[in-house]
Amino acid sequence: MRKGTLIEFGGLPGTGKSTLARHLADRTDAIWLRIDEIEGAMRRNGLTAEQTGITAYSVAHDIAGGHLRRGLTVIADAVNPVPEARDGWHHLADASDARHVVIETACPDTEEHRRRVLSRVSDLPGWTYPDWEQVEQSAGDYQPRTDVRLVVDTTRPIEDCHREIAAYLAR
Repeated sequence: MRKGTLIEFGGLPGTGKSTLARHLADRTDAIWLRIDEIEGAMRRNGLTAEQTGITAYSVAHDIAGGHLRRGLTVIADAVNPVPEARDGWHHLADASDARHVVIETACPDTEEHRRRVLSRVSDLPGWTYPDWEQVEQSAGDYQPRTDVRLVVDTTRPIEDCHREIAAYLAR
């Protein structure tokens, strides 16, 4: 049986995670798991924002694990702001005997990042993206990563970002 691959996308809201993850999933037929989508479904079914955070990651891990054990590629699209969230993906990959690749998105141009956050329209039923003040607050809570990963500067043309990710995954 072939070995699965877990591609973990992380980064602050509005830095391009979902845009890049969607493109990669479309190009590769990978399974794309969005924490926002899972949380949105939970909230539509009566759970509060306080109840969905950790629970959404747990649900995503369970779904991803089954696909990884079948040898499929799973793209995990989540902020992953703290080591505990990141460790969960690492442990899942180990337990599933899957390759684990980490991609972190960054938008170092503050005005561009703000513009993106303010202009986003939700593509998920019942989901509201964080506003700029909430993103700024989450930036203060976002702990720097120290693991092996590709950091993608999403202020560059999107085609350059796609090529950089493809090259990194081919290694």
